[in-house]
Amino acid sequence: MTSDNTILRVAARGDGVTADGRHAAFAAPGDSLAADGTLTRGPHHQTPPCRHFPACGGCQLQHLDDASYAAFVTDRVASALDGQNLTADLRPPLVSPPNTRRRATLHAEGKGGRVTLGFTAEKSHDIVDMRECHILAPALFAVVGPLRALLQKLGFKRRGDVQLTLSDQGPDVMVTNLTADGLVAAETITGFCERHGIARFTLDSGDGAETRWEPQPVTITLGGHPVPLPPASFLQATQGGEDALVAAMREATRGAGTVADLFAGLGTFTLALPARVYAAEGARDALFSLKAAASRGQLQVFTEHRDLYRRPLTVAELDRFDAIVIDPPRAGARDQAEALAACQARVIGYVSCNPSSFARDARLLVDGGWRIDWIQPVGQFRWSTHVELAARFVR
Repeated sequence: MTSDNTILRVAARGDGVTADGRHAAFAAPGDSLAADGTLTRGPHHQTPPCRHFPACGGCQLQHLDDASYAAFVTDRVASALDGQNLTADLRPPLVSPPNTRRRATLHAEGKGGRVTLGFTAEKSHDIVDMRECHILAPALFAVVGPLRALLQKLGFKRRGDVQLTLSDQGPDVMVTNLTADGLVAAETITGFCERHGIARFTLDSGDGAETRWEPQPVTITLGGHPVPLPPASFLQATQGGEDALVAAMREATRGAGTVADLFAGLGTFTLALPARVYAAEGARDALFSLKAAASRGQLQVFTEHRDLYRRPLTVAELDRFDAIVIDPPRAGARDQAEALAACQARVIGYVSCNPSSFARDARLLVDGGWRIDWIQPVGQFRWSTHVELAARFVR
């Protein structure tokens, strides 16, 4: 038996919720919330590993132990489905371990001769100056301190973003709002890149990306194929998360001879599927990279530059494929889902980074006669309220 004061679950925004509906920040299931707001820790409340928690907005749930965090990942999906009066077979969640993030956007600010670099604070524009991190891959965190020193040496006096990606060749760095003209600045950047094994260093001072260092063409391996990696490209946050989503889509489309991959990006799923694949993507640079990788690998891939929000595939176009894979941005793909609901493909594999927009699109599919076969929750943004999933729909 539990009392009304017991925290039963963690809500979508990270607050603990008691049996009588009260919310408490930084509470874990099993904690007890007194009438005066005092929180007594329970068996699932762990000591956060990072000194920056909870000030840093990079993590919201470091106070949850592994079991309660995994339960949160599943509950986020279940709650979104419930909001659309849907149910499904939810598989056990797959959660990425700490220190595996291979892509992150940090923020930098130069003020008073000092540069602050890190994630912003929760619900704030203030930057938490990162001195440790338990989510970034070690190879990325290793460049944070040297990068802070570099920006200070270059006289960075503005506010900008620092996009870090771990490529096949090492850390890929892109800094916005930084102007570094002249020989001294060029030599300073080159020396930094040589000392710290930087794969590519790119600046964007407002006129577009300008690569200042790239001794070898930078790639990311997807589906066993090296893909040219444009600066600041979208990539699944962890290798483990990517592997889980790819495995789910391979299972969902097993036996299909022809597959449409919608919102294909760099080809995370296109290049991993053992079928003839049509890949549609609105970002031209990503599509060119995918096309180059498919050509080099002599794969049966047809690419099309297509904005699926402005011009979703029609029912007639969708009917040409045995299976459809769709991986839209956080907003989901309402218009495309309406066409999917009416198409005659045998199976739909849906990858989502937003359970709420997924549930809305799933409602359209179910109303069109589809059934959710299974859903695989994925928590690759460790200790974050951000949850992903992969699902299979059948008639």
